[in-house]
Amino acid sequence: MTNYAPGDDYNFSMDIIYIDRLFFLNLASDYLIVLCSARLCGIKLRRLRYALSAVFGALYAVLSILPELEFITTAPVKLICGALMALIAYGGEEKLLRCCLVFFAVSALFGGAVWAISLQNGGNLGSGAYIPVSFPVLAISFSLIYAVLSVVFRRSVKSADISVSDVELVFMGRHASLRCLHDSGNALFDPVSGDAVLIAPASKLAALFPGLEAELSSSDCTKITAEPSLAGKIRLIPYSAVGTGSGMLASFRPDSITVDGMERSDIIVAISPTPVGGEGFDSLI
Repeated sequence: MTNYAPGDDYNFSMDIIYIDRLFFLNLASDYLIVLCSARLCGIKLRRLRYALSAVFGALYAVLSILPELEFITTAPVKLICGALMALIAYGGEEKLLRCCLVFFAVSALFGGAVWAISLQNGGNLGSGAYIPVSFPVLAISFSLIYAVLSVVFRRSVKSADISVSDVELVFMGRHASLRCLHDSGNALFDPVSGDAVLIAPASKLAALFPGLEAELSSSDCTKITAEPSLAGKIRLIPYSAVGTGSGMLASFRPDSITVDGMERSDIIVAISPTPVGGEGFDSLI
């Protein structure tokens, strides 16, 4: 703050705003907000999109302090820009409306916390849309808000902490896509190779075995292993589960498998005749 007034005749003051500092502070805070909102909604984290959303928000913050663009600080424009940030971050999600509402709620709580903590530590209100804030205040505010929301939305946060991956399979020239939950309670592995076993329902793997849907869905897995076209490609893996006893699952090694875009060679796929999965996933590993 610079004071240009000698004596008591007048007392004008001016905020000194560093554009680079304003940009990076908003970039960090906006990224934390969209990330926190995503975790509370229990969706798959898409960090690149969140970074792009944060860049948009930081650019808006910089433009909002320019006198000739004062109109963008009006409530309607703020709402439009907030909605655009949410769409950049969460566009295409099944829970889009929920994500947008949580985003606005977290933004309001986060902004209030930053304001209050800044004042408590001797800060000032700044001018217009600008509130001077330091990185320590930013970190304290985010930690406080996330802790409170974690308690309020404990079930959502627990769901968000579950890791779900996009899986692409290729087998005998055919493709299948899965949403796979990384289940820490799944101890199934291939006794021959020691590789991890991905368990998927027959309905999601039907595209890999055209004309064999009945054999895939049969509780007698020897039916699929007896198919001449699959000779040497299908083998049985023993399993046991609480409440269902033990048995055998037909399994195969894909020609290729990618998990979140990363190719893997240490995964065997087992075919479950019954549905596997829950909200947001259809297979287990």
